Amino acid sequence: MSDSLRVDRWLHVARFFRTRTLAQGAVSAGHVRVNGERARPSREVAAGDTVEVRAGGQAWEVRVLGVIERRGGAQQARALYEETVASAARRQAEAAAREAGSWGERTGRPTKRERRDLERWRGGT
Repeated sequence: MSDSLRVDRWLHVARFFRTRTLAQGAVSAGHVRVNGERARPSREVAAGDTVEVRAGGQAWEVRVLGVIERRGGAQQARALYEETVASAARRQAEAAAREAGSWGERTGRPTKRERRDLERWRGGT
């Protein structure tokens, strides 16, 4: 393990983004903050830093536990950071709100698939 790594590479290695190019674009667009400050792709992150990431309609606040040079498996990537308790609770609350609001978003007639789901939910066939 090295001491520090570029933030765009770390986000790719930690599996927040599928490619380094996507990670670099998110950092350049201002969707990533390191220790409370807007980061540039070349910003170095090290163990102990706090990284805030917004991607795919979700937001994470994580503390960096370590850095590695090459992308590995999901378990290895998960060992690189620790999500804060507040961030995890916020993401779970947002997921529950999205799930609860999914039936009421649409207006007008339900599609055939939605109608069948409603019938199944009501106890029909």
